[in-house]
Amino acid sequence: MPTVKQLNFDLPLSVLIESQQQVNDLQLLSITTGHIYALEKLPNHHRDPFDRLLIAQAMTEKMPLLSVDAVFDRYRIERCW
Repeated sequence: MPTVKQLNFDLPLSVLIESQQQVNDLQLLSITTGHIYALEKLPNHHRDPFDRLLIAQAMTEKMPLLSVDAVFDRYRIERCW
């Protein structure tokens, strides 16, 4: 899986994100203390700290998580992709 730096976009990443926010009515989700507290309750199916934070956010906000990584299916979240 490529990193963001390895992806080739026609536009600068900042322009691409801003345009997609407008076109698709997307909002950025900030990290809250509630998300951090949810980390304590997570089973240790996934060891990557960033992914664990995404899982905690998805659980807390009751939002689907967009990822190809099937390990997310071990948690009580909806995974799309």
